Amino acid sequence: MIDWIPVVFVTFKVLVLGTGMFYAIKWHYDQGKKGKQMEARAVLRAGGKVAALFVLLLVGLGLATFVLIRMLGMDLSFP
Repeated sequence: MIDWIPVVFVTFKVLVLGTGMFYAIKWHYDQGKKGKQMEARAVLRAGGKVAALFVLLLVGLGLATFVLIRMLGMDLSFP
């Protein structure tokens, strides 16, 4: 049972963050269409930049966690 907790929490976190990013980009896209003269390409490009930044930060956090775990001498092997 305890082995499934990280899988469930990581899956939930990915779903929640992915949904939040989708609606944030959609909201900005709709705001650009509504009254401002911003082109749809610029909004999509900005959304892509935000998504790329998020992925880079996620990879950086994963690497930092990996380094910290290695420095603390924790076991990283799969059972």
